[in-house]
Amino acid sequence: MKWDDVSLVILAAFGCVTLLLTQISEVLSRLPQIIRAWRQVRQELSGGTGSGGLDHSTSATSPGTLAADLSSREGHASGEPEAERDD
Repeated sequence: MKWDDVSLVILAAFGCVTLLLTQISEVLSRLPQIIRAWRQVRQELSGGTGSGGLDHSTSATSPGTLAADLSSREGHASGEPEAERDD
C-alpha cells in the first residue's frame, strides 16, 4: 500500500465516523418527540383512556411544533405588542 492509499482510507474512515456520529446525535435529539408520539399512538389504540386528558394536538410538546409556533402562541418575551400584518 502506498501512502496515498493509506491517507485516503484514513480520510474515508473519519468521514464515515463523522457521519455516523451526526446521525446518532440527530436521532437522540428527536427521541423525546418520538417517545411522546408513540405514547399518543398507544393511547389512541387503547381507546383514548389515559391520564390527565391532555390534548396533544394543541400541546407545545407535540411532534412537528416549530419554535415559531410557540412564540406566536405565548407572545413576545419583551412585553411589546406584536406588529400588525397586512395580509
